Amino acid sequence: MIELVDVRKQYSDSVTIGPVSLKIPAGGVTALVGPNGAGKSTLLTMIGRLLDIDDGAIEIGSYDVAATKSKDLAKIVSILRQENHFITRLTVRQLVGFGRFPHSNGRLTREDEQIISRYIDFLGLTELEGRYLDQLSGGQRQRAYVAMVLAQETQYVLLDEPLNNLDMAHSVQMMRHLRNAAQQFGKTVVVVLHDINFAAKYADYICCTKDGHVVEFGTPTDIMQDDLLSSIFETPVTVIDGPDGPLACYH
Repeated sequence: MIELVDVRKQYSDSVTIGPVSLKIPAGGVTALVGPNGAGKSTLLTMIGRLLDIDDGAIEIGSYDVAATKSKDLAKIVSILRQENHFITRLTVRQLVGFGRFPHSNGRLTREDEQIISRYIDFLGLTELEGRYLDQLSGGQRQRAYVAMVLAQETQYVLLDEPLNNLDMAHSVQMMRHLRNAAQQFGKTVVVVLHDINFAAKYADYICCTKDGHVVEFGTPTDIMQDDLLSSIFETPVTVIDGPDGPLACYH
């Protein structure tokens, strides 16, 4: 489980995140949703200790995020940020290999190579593994970064807007991959999403944020309610029964 207790971050006199108290269950996919500026990415980067908290505490499993050594934390939780400043002369396989660094310290073993291949295959990148990153489309590059994060083989995986640069078909494919990763490899995946319908379709839990606070947490059935979504996104929303579950319609 990931637990936040009275977590707070103050950027300025007028911009504050929290205090946030939240329990994210172990296993499955949890989606963080909300309007721009709601604090989704900030929460994710604080959980992954890429951003220090001002107050409160965060635990992942039984580990205190603030107190755990970086090399130990890197074996528990992996994170993909929204901004990836890639080195163009890396191949896909070399990039995914970086995910093994907490375990190999740069000296890849046969087992490391097998793990790298597993996630390259899992993300459908087998035919591209020898290509350089600047030879890929934005969507292919995004899949390579997700493969790198998964290759870190942590129980907890944090992804900030992994559907960036992906068209509809590849967004669906990516969410299926993440659901499968949670189910096949027993991972807890926490993902920032903009589209509430993707969250409802593929997530086990949805965490709704607004104005730096968590306003609701529950299953897609709990969250996909007209009044709740209309309030969070500040636009009229009607939830209808779709062929595969509830769909939010904006009008």
